[in-house]
Amino acid sequence: MQKFWKEHTALRLIVMAVLFILGMALVITGWKMTGQLAGLGRMLLGVAFLLATLWIYNIRFTEPKDK
Repeated sequence: MQKFWKEHTALRLIVMAVLFILGMALVITGWKMTGQLAGLGRMLLGVAFLLATLWIYNIRFTEPKDK
């Protein structure tokens, strides 16, 4: 899986941009829903998208493990 993301840089950038924009949109819309449990759910989902973006970004800096 790591090799796939290292080889397809254009796809990686597109996926990262989409995840980042969706994550930020969910966090902001969830923040505006003060006092509602659905707002917390949106913010948590947004944070998960932002963490996925960081994971995809960092995957190119990891070295494969020796088997």
